[in-house]
Amino acid sequence: QLSCLLRMVTLHGIPEDLDSYPKDLLLFLSPSDYAATGSCSQYFNTIGSANLDVLPRESPQRKGLLLEALACLKIPGTQISEEDAQTLGQLLCDLGGDYIRNSGGALLEHLSHCGAFLPDQEGAIRDVLSSGNTTFGPPAAWSAFTLRELSGLIPVFDHSILQQIPK
Repeated sequence: QLSCLLRMVTLHGIPEDLDSYPKDLLLFLSPSDYAATGSCSQYFNTIGSANLDVLPRESPQRKGLLLEALACLKIPGTQISEEDAQTLGQLLCDLGGDYIRNSGGALLEHLSHCGAFLPDQEGAIRDVLSSGNTTFGPPAAWSAFTLRELSGLIPVFDHSILQQIPK
């Protein structure tokens, strides 16, 4: 429905008021099409809060969005800054384990809003949490507040992490 609506909206060219349309609709627009009304980073910042689940997780379109976002933001390797994490929004949920490991704790809060993880992502999240090199510190120092902050990641915790958390 959204891709059909986008065809109707763009029938006579890309409208200049694209930001007034639903963010989910913009997922079906390429960043280069959006560039006529704003920058690619503005596009990814806008769709960062869209419901990314309207695109199947492993779809070429969704994978393409992530690749275009990484290129647009000129992210050279597999380390994401806090600023870039803000811009990527829900696209962070599709990052591979290498990005999660190399970005350390910078992504944890954002990742806690993702609905589900692939095994590679789960392992990377556990590695980062177990390292203790995050703003949350090692699991042995966590409080009830910390667990509330990480609540979306609790299903990823394994026995070794759970065992260290104080009662």
